[in-house]
Amino acid sequence: MNSQFDILSAIYNDTKNQKYDYAVLPWGATEPHNYHLPYLTDCYLAHYISVDAVKEAYSQDNIRGMVLPPIPLGAQNPGQRELPFCLHTRYETQKAILTDIVSSLDCQGIQILIIVNGHGGNNFKNMIRDLAVDYPHFLIVVSDWFAIPPQKDFFEEKDDHAGEMETSVLMHYRPELVDLSLAGEGAYSPFKSESLQNGTGWTPRNWAKVSQDTGIGNPKKSSAQKGKLCAEDVSKKLAALFRDLVKGEIY
Repeated sequence: MNSQFDILSAIYNDTKNQKYDYAVLPWGATEPHNYHLPYLTDCYLAHYISVDAVKEAYSQDNIRGMVLPPIPLGAQNPGQRELPFCLHTRYETQKAILTDIVSSLDCQGIQILIIVNGHGGNNFKNMIRDLAVDYPHFLIVVSDWFAIPPQKDFFEEKDDHAGEMETSVLMHYRPELVDLSLAGEGAYSPFKSESLQNGTGWTPRNWAKVSQDTGIGNPKKSSAQKGKLCAEDVSKKLAALFRDLVKGEIY
């Protein structure tokens, strides 16, 4: 039973003659996360939270889902994509990837897909609207896992990128990948324009002018225990979402 939740060991024998109610697609990015976290942080976090949520949904409601391999291709801001090995992926590329995944699942009879997004620069709403035209019988839902928990309930410092929340959750799942001794303080400079600060207008932040160490948010107070509590909260809420979608409790 455990192997079906492990993308590294899943084999055809695990899935043959099994009925799956839905699929989950973790989607992250490849980008710097301060100096103490790996480039694939967004993928790791979206993947492990997805796995926990699928396990929770099966345990509580006996609905069976499959976690797909995470997509490491995210949209990047100016000043960020110029950093070494940071990969910027255009809207058209992301939409083509998502379309091919939906097409594959659809022909297999799996018609519920939840994207668990781990990267703030990604935005799937217009893609999903387009795909709803092409696949009207196929349900696609996106969830930004990092926007689910009230940060103040678990953390002392607000995390925007590579701060206390992301660091703590990765310390919970993969502590060997985190070296807090290398972390910068995540200091940043907000827009000078009050209109841009308060949301009257929007433009992507130039990362080179915003952040000193590619982070936005101080990770120094991070802990695995904080990450565990946050991850448990998120996975339970995602599991409830999976249950609602599979049972058709939408409208």
